[in-house]
Amino acid sequence: MAIEKVKAYFQAYNMEERIRELDQSCATVQLAAEALGCEAGRIAKTLSFLVDGKAILIVTAGDVKIDNAKYKKQFGVKAKMLSKEQVVEMIGHAVGGVCPFAVNEEVGVFLDESLRKFETVFPACGSSNSLIQLTIPELEKFSKYSSWIDVCKAPVTVN
Repeated sequence: MAIEKVKAYFQAYNMEERIRELDQSCATVQLAAEALGCEAGRIAKTLSFLVDGKAILIVTAGDVKIDNAKYKKQFGVKAKMLSKEQVVEMIGHAVGGVCPFAVNEEVGVFLDESLRKFETVFPACGSSNSLIQLTIPELEKFSKYSSWIDVCKAPVTVN
């Protein structure tokens, strides 16, 4: 199970105790935000795409969406998300628990600028009911990210 891989990964840093496994699902941004009682933006959602035949992950704030024009400018191709089957095979985690930790070796990880507005964020940890609270410097360290990118639209605010 992917949660076990993520726990083993964080064990190397003596941080496995910080992983939280909830009684309810946190497989979506909305469910995770409700379970934690926090704003949706602080849920660090990890999206998986295919670029030149290789899987990449983009970690974004939970309240934003990919901007197709920005994505194409960044990667030179139209955004193409992986299928559920491809996610498991190419990333090593299932949809609902995808995270930038303990992923398959060849997966590239990118952090979106939308995350920088938060002191801490909550990425998943390999299952649909797990997460960990990390500071942005911790997210950088443990995700082994390639670079910061700007590929999201600004969140829509409702008054």
